[in-house]
Amino acid sequence: MHIASLKAIPVRLPRDATAAKGTAGSPTTLAGSGGYRWSTAYPVLYSVNFETALVRVELSNGLVGWGEAQAPLAPEVACTIAEHLLRPAVVGEEFDGSAGRIAELWERMYATMRVRGHSGGFMLDAMSGVDIALWDLAGKLADKPVASLLAAAPKQTVPAYLSGTSGATIAERTAFAARHAAEGFSLVKLYYETEWRELLAVADALPQGMQFAVDALWHLPPADAVAMARELDARNARWLECPLYPEDVAGHAALAAAITTPLALGESYRTLAELQPFLAIAKVLQPDLGRVGITGFMKIAAAFPGPVVPHLSIAMGPQVAAAIHVAAAANNCDLCEYNPNVLSTANSFLAEPIRCSGGRYQVASAPGLGILWNDAGRRLVEAIG
Repeated sequence: MHIASLKAIPVRLPRDATAAKGTAGSPTTLAGSGGYRWSTAYPVLYSVNFETALVRVELSNGLVGWGEAQAPLAPEVACTIAEHLLRPAVVGEEFDGSAGRIAELWERMYATMRVRGHSGGFMLDAMSGVDIALWDLAGKLADKPVASLLAAAPKQTVPAYLSGTSGATIAERTAFAARHAAEGFSLVKLYYETEWRELLAVADALPQGMQFAVDALWHLPPADAVAMARELDARNARWLECPLYPEDVAGHAALAAAITTPLALGESYRTLAELQPFLAIAKVLQPDLGRVGITGFMKIAAAFPGPVVPHLSIAMGPQVAAAIHVAAAANNCDLCEYNPNVLSTANSFLAEPIRCSGGRYQVASAPGLGILWNDAGRRLVEAIG
């Protein structure tokens, strides 16, 4: 049996910018015009749309696997890489569904650009989409869910934490968190835009028993970072995520040494090698499945002694499902990110929705990732079907 075809499609869906603000994928106010706009908090572009890249891999026996690359901007780039560079690397190759064979194909894809400087970015995003599709196929071949391929006794449910708080005021954001606390969520992540005092006010007004973490979106002022983080120390924050620019190894090390709040890092990095300088600094790792793939996530989880928590931003069914499966399988993972708007969008294209209730994800028992498209999903992917 061999890999018969690989196809990729960029997905771009409209979304409610007001509802998305303060949550995954669009946590800040945007300025400018057009599809991509600058954050008003720090120098980075966001899309006004919901953007991602789906990957379809078919075997010679007709079996199809689905994957997804993290592509919140310019998904056409990841798709072009998948079509032009990765397709010739994997199509025609024998495939038996074993973890060893998937690892070999990962190395084969990586080798296409190893000496050309493309060891991260869009290249690895595209590879991750293919990798997830291969694991989906592996599960279908074995008639087992992916989690059961990765672990002998995977969890059946995975605790979820609320990612972001929608609302224009402190009261609205606090009420948003309180509604989810009543549903069973015990941890919420607050995004720092420009008003640190407002963020602390939301943290202080959370329902009793609800913990909080902070995502600083890489833009704590270096001169004030320690003083700001110590205010989290005083409130027993669960973690401080992405406090400084992702390339600032020394800055992260100095900040980690000066505070007690654990640093959480990982979504910006795509391989264990890229993460290596931060392994002794971070206390929590947050690899993104659309950037590291299932193969990369499990490699990172095996190398890190602390908790590993899948990062979930803009994503459709394959990427969300992959995050839940690895969280169920990894011994040092007991938490997964949850964004209600993102999950609602993903589920709108699925015949069998991904379930999160009582503050816990349900791990699908169907073979592979458990992804089945409904009519809307089939219409969306028919260009690559």
